Amino acid sequence: MKPVLLLIPGMLNDARIWADVADALADEAEVRIVDVLTQDSIAAMARDALARVADVPPERPVVLVGFSMGGYVAGELLATVPDRWCAAVLIATGCLPETPESAAGREMAIAAFRADFEATIQGVARRGLAKPDAALQARMVSMMRDVGADAAIRQTQAIRTRADHRIALGTLALPVQVLCGRQDRVTPPPMSQTLADTLPNATLHWVDDAGHMLPLEHPQVVVAALRRAVAA
Repeated sequence: MKPVLLLIPGMLNDARIWADVADALADEAEVRIVDVLTQDSIAAMARDALARVADVPPERPVVLVGFSMGGYVAGELLATVPDRWCAAVLIATGCLPETPESAAGREMAIAAFRADFEATIQGVARRGLAKPDAALQARMVSMMRDVGADAAIRQTQAIRTRADHRIALGTLALPVQVLCGRQDRVTPPPMSQTLADTLPNATLHWVDDAGHMLPLEHPQVVVAALRRAVAA
């Protein structure tokens, strides 16, 4: 019986963010990708993610995987239904609550999405990578353009109102891998360090020459982490 990998995309992402990872693991696991484009809160995204594995029997292993905003969704699931998962992999994400400064930044992002969505996603694509890569940037922009401004604004608002689950996360027994690029400018390394320090059974993996977009920049690193999680 193959394990299930429940993959949760980040903001401005659809299933394409996981394409390279999913292809590499297709023979080893059943990959299910959550749609996070229509909900208005992290909690609603978590409910829909949980529904994606409602048919999986308890004895079948399910590994929870969240990237960026998807990591906040995974944190909600780890805090509220911790016994559903055999392991988790959290990629380029964090667990700290919103601050006045970050809330102001999200208001600026919403204004930018409304004013010039195309220019904004071009900037997001450049900032997400450790170094310029025209091919990867083109993939990212195409995906973000298809996601659209309305979903981006909805997701930004959802992130801004996310819950603080640090107390619950601090009681987790299951193994969690935290992955972070050394050059991540979106969720900088201190955020991953804090996340790993919060989780009692976490292993922190630093990825050299990597920015925020690990599933695209270094899919082989993500694949290796998921294989470790399945084997744990």
